[in-house]
Amino acid sequence: MGAAYFYHLTRRPLEEVLPQLLERSLKQGWRVLVRGRNARRIEALDLHLWSYAEDSFLPHGLAGGAHDAAQPVLLTADPLPADGRPCVMSVEGADVTADEVVAAERVCVIFDGNDPSALDRARTQWRTLTGAGANAQYWSEESGQWEKKAES
Repeated sequence: MGAAYFYHLTRRPLEEVLPQLLERSLKQGWRVLVRGRNARRIEALDLHLWSYAEDSFLPHGLAGGAHDAAQPVLLTADPLPADGRPCVMSVEGADVTADEVVAAERVCVIFDGNDPSALDRARTQWRTLTGAGANAQYWSEESGQWEKKAES
């Protein structure tokens, strides 16, 4: 049974945090689905993941290609199912379900703490997931490093 990890971004943008979380997930041997709500934003993240650091290579692709099933990291703006991927990352308030949390090793809900609507959406997701019995942890980087602030 997995858990939902809520990552409250207050110091760094998604473009800095996402590659780190993806690298850690791949080191765990997990295949990852990154689910967003805006196709343009997902396309921008796709480009960013190819060039975020000079010495890095993060294998990934945009959903809708011929090799989606083989992608270690698949990015989508559509509500695609995880299809056996042990890690799902929700960005920009993309929906995740309690069933996905139970089926996955980890579900990451990454949200911008400087955006009031993103905060409201994350709070709603927390209540929905924990209300359905899913395990959840809330992590904040407010102090400059990740600290677990709550668990349910």
